[in-house]
Amino acid sequence: MDRFDAMRIFTRIAELHSFTGAAAALGYPKATVTHAIKELEARLQVRLLHRTTRQVTLTQDGEAYYHRCVRLLTDLDETESAFSHALENPGGKLRIDMHGALGMHFVLPLLDRFCARYPNIALEIGMGDRLSDLVRDSIDCVLRVGQPRDSTLMARRVALLEQVTCASAVYFEQHGVPHSMGELVSQRAVNFFSPQSGRQFPFVFLLDGHEHSVEIAGRIAVNNADAYVACCRRHFGLIQVPRYHVAEMLAQGELVEVLAPLRPPPLPVTVLYPHHRQLSPRLRVFIDWLAEVFAQADGAARLGVSADGDAA
Repeated sequence: MDRFDAMRIFTRIAELHSFTGAAAALGYPKATVTHAIKELEARLQVRLLHRTTRQVTLTQDGEAYYHRCVRLLTDLDETESAFSHALENPGGKLRIDMHGALGMHFVLPLLDRFCARYPNIALEIGMGDRLSDLVRDSIDCVLRVGQPRDSTLMARRVALLEQVTCASAVYFEQHGVPHSMGELVSQRAVNFFSPQSGRQFPFVFLLDGHEHSVEIAGRIAVNNADAYVACCRRHFGLIQVPRYHVAEMLAQGELVEVLAPLRPPPLPVTVLYPHHRQLSPRLRVFIDWLAEVFAQADGAARLGVSADGDAA
């Protein structure tokens, strides 16, 4: 095994805190991974890892060596890409995760175009609302709605989604239509709570350039985007969602938007990825393609979509 392969094994162990996890992620037998680290430590004449029955952690020397390995491997990948056809025709497996409703509406309907353009890239797609540990789960990138919270990840914004406040036409017949935030006290809501923390999110309105949070009472609270809209359609109350998710229902009159002049700020759509994978050719072309998808989507101008990737 050459030195660069040994470095790759070592960095995956350091990131996953596991010999078994690194072996699975890289497709090696566990015995090969163990032997590679023994040889590496013998060659360097330092101990790189603390091993216990529960976890693997870096020694002080291992920490310093890890950061040097990441820089060297990144430079190597960039150099090989610059002198090959990798940028024009990258290959390999790309593991991605995305919000279910967002992926179903924007990404999956056009995925055949990406596969035709880059036939050597294999995609493994996870869909859901849960937050992923990209390093632990060996995920290359995630597509998320909302402000990025993990400052350790690289981020590129690919869209801004307009939000609306709405309820069913039947609900408004029964409860009246609110024309100001003050009238929301007599309304009912379908509330949304975080699947991770259990925290319930307030409604947000933008008035004179300032955000105002309003809590609206309701009998139903959910933690899933599709259930949120489904409860609204069953006349349980007001919701706030990206327009794309209810555009057809609004057009048909089943749902009705209210307080349009007080719409909340648009939601950013962001691709997040680990810092050490920022130069992967297959990841780079996939993120560029996502930016194209949102820029060219039907109703892009109405959604406020931006194809200018902002680094955060």
